[in-house]
Amino acid sequence: MNKILFKKNSIVRRFIYLMSVFITAFLILAAILLYCFYDLNQTYTSKNRELEKKERLVQEISEDFNQAFMDVRGYIAYGNKDLKKAALDKEPEIREHTRHFEEMASDYQDQEFLNHIEIFTDYYFVSTLPDALEDFESGNYEAVVEAANSGATYRVTSIKKEINGYIKEIDTQIDKNFQELSKMQAYVQIGFVSFILLFLIVLLRITRIMFSEIAKPLASFASTANEIASGRDAVIEVDSERNDELGILSVAFNRMVASIQENEQNLMAQNEELMAQQDELHAQQLELQEALEIVKGNELRLNSRNELVNKIANSLDKQEVLESVVMNMCPIIGAEKGIIAFIDDDSYASYGIATDGVKQFRSNLLFSGIVERLQMDRKPFIMKRDSRQDEKGFHTNMLYAHDLYLPIFLSGKKLIAVMAFSRSDAPFELRKMEEYEALAKNIGIALDKISLYQKSEEARRLNQDILDTIQEGVQLVNTDGAILQVNKQFCEMFGCPDRLQKMDGCSWEEWTELLSRHIAESEDFIDFLRKEVSSLDRFSSADRHYIYKSNSGQVYKVYCEGLFHGNAKLGTIFVHRNITKEFEVDRIKSEFVSTVSHELRTPLASILGFTELILTRELKSDRQKKYLTTIYNEAGRLTALINDFLDIQRMEAGKQCYESKEIELLPIIQKVIDLQKVQSDKHELILDFAAGSDRIIGDREKMEQALTNLVHNAIKYSPDGGEVKIALYEKEGQVNMEIKDEGLGIPPEAMHKLFEKFYRVDNSDRRSIGGTGLGLAIVKEIIHFHNGDIKVDSEYGKGSTFTVSLPVQAASLSSIEM
Repeated sequence: MNKILFKKNSIVRRFIYLMSVFITAFLILAAILLYCFYDLNQTYTSKNRELEKKERLVQEISEDFNQAFMDVRGYIAYGNKDLKKAALDKEPEIREHTRHFEEMASDYQDQEFLNHIEIFTDYYFVSTLPDALEDFESGNYEAVVEAANSGATYRVTSIKKEINGYIKEIDTQIDKNFQELSKMQAYVQIGFVSFILLFLIVLLRITRIMFSEIAKPLASFASTANEIASGRDAVIEVDSERNDELGILSVAFNRMVASIQENEQNLMAQNEELMAQQDELHAQQLELQEALEIVKGNELRLNSRNELVNKIANSLDKQEVLESVVMNMCPIIGAEKGIIAFIDDDSYASYGIATDGVKQFRSNLLFSGIVERLQMDRKPFIMKRDSRQDEKGFHTNMLYAHDLYLPIFLSGKKLIAVMAFSRSDAPFELRKMEEYEALAKNIGIALDKISLYQKSEEARRLNQDILDTIQEGVQLVNTDGAILQVNKQFCEMFGCPDRLQKMDGCSWEEWTELLSRHIAESEDFIDFLRKEVSSLDRFSSADRHYIYKSNSGQVYKVYCEGLFHGNAKLGTIFVHRNITKEFEVDRIKSEFVSTVSHELRTPLASILGFTELILTRELKSDRQKKYLTTIYNEAGRLTALINDFLDIQRMEAGKQCYESKEIELLPIIQKVIDLQKVQSDKHELILDFAAGSDRIIGDREKMEQALTNLVHNAIKYSPDGGEVKIALYEKEGQVNMEIKDEGLGIPPEAMHKLFEKFYRVDNSDRRSIGGTGLGLAIVKEIIHFHNGDIKVDSEYGKGSTFTVSLPVQAASLSSIEM
């Protein structure tokens, strides 16, 4: 055994002392070097900053001089006084910069440069520039040129060169200072690196001494530990007076060795006992793994069963249910593949079966006897058979396949589908047949539910299609006001044809708000709906109705009737019928009766009154002639009125006769103008005929009637007089006639009804103007027969322009009866 001797001084204390001295010396010397480097950098930085400041001032002085020179030249070239003012304003700026530069001047060169700047400033702004400007403003341009040539230009060039030279000298001095600073920094950096290397050498020496004192005893410790680990005896002898770290470590190590040797036997005994327990735990683990596999298999089948039950209970999609059935039944019964196929239709779903196999099964299903056996026995059965070649895979020996057939009955009676499953590893368990049969019954119930749903859905679609063919808007709401069903016409009435499917289930607030946006004065209508929905009385639809008008002007009549089952009210049916045409017909009838009564009463009253005077009194011949003339005119007016009624009646009946021959429009227009001039002395009728053809194919009398109506209207609806211009011109194969007045004009809202029968604009300006409302309707009918078109352009309060366009040189036609 080797005896290891140790020094008595503490290793930690010595290490801390040496490192403290080393770090303190390092920090002091590093601080000295860094201070020198900082001071050197500050000195050169201060010098360069001073030089850069001088350079900026000189550059500003140069820029001010250059700007002044440019402004003076601009003033002399263009005469812009703003440039003159800008040039003179540069003098105080230059003197201010000169003053700052004077404060910074530090040597003879700076003072000399400063003197040159001040002398040139006085020369330029005090001596030369004022005189030059005065000569220029007085028109003495030769004096200005002479001053420039006599030395001013030379001095300007000289001062620019001097300024640029001074700036270059400053830049040179800055570069020189920077080079000196870089050189000094390099010396300092070299000294700092040398200092670091020196201290690294010292640190390496100290570290080597410490390691030499510690590494040797530690190596002895490692050797002794290896001896003990190999099972051999080993002892570390320690000086009894040793009290440092290594001495304490050696004592503790000896104690540890003794403790390890003492407990080695106990550990070996415990190890043998643990090995026995490990064997027992391994056997229990195998049993638990087998039980876990069984639980996982049961869990998988249970999950598949739950998924199957949820799918067939919650889905109404037939194909989705079939696919879920075959996908989940395979893991439930342990089948490798399976299929479910309907007998009477082509519905099926398969799992693990090729397309050819599906076709073969479905084609042989009715002829293989499987269906007959399932119908007779009404329970599942199992068949054992030899596996086909494609089912054996890598097996070369005899392999049997087991097929399970399950019947699906509709409503427990009719066989509608067959399920077939196959496996080759083992036969199906007979004890689970009742479970499989129960699952098949549940599947049959689900398919029965789907069948009922499909029938009800088909009936619902048929009902909806029938409702959609009805021209009235139909709406069924429940007792809470929510919509149960609407038809397409109802959605179109209220501007939502694309929301037919979404309307079902709309709450009272949603659909009444929709109706309110499309109905004028909707509050009373909503109150009517609310009253009818909440009413429990039985009324027929003829007794309960409401008429409202939409924002677009359409008029609707709503019929409603309660829907009862026994005495319980299920809802209310509302039928929205568009009665706009009936409403308009009633209005036209009323207006027609009123118009005819007024228009007939006036001429008849005149005829009766003047006839009575002639019959009952002795009148002079001139007065009698006047009365007879009035009677004749009123009779003519009455005849024209009756002719209008007859014409419009014949036009509607298609019995109006027209003569078709070549006619000229200009003579017709002149005749109409001559006849209408007699009607009013306040109007000036002007005819404007441009170059072109006025020949058309048509009925001369009817064209005269149409033009008479248009010109007469222009005069009648210009009560204050004015010009009535009739323009006739040819354009693009059309003969165009424009009748323009300066009358009342037509309101924009009346434009689309202007050519309707019996329609007259209703306002205070026209109440005193008579008429039946048939004139423009007759005009439109006549123009359309002649394959023409009539348009109107009007500005309310300023007049109207009617434009008639007729084709030129239409083919000759024979007399036609319409």
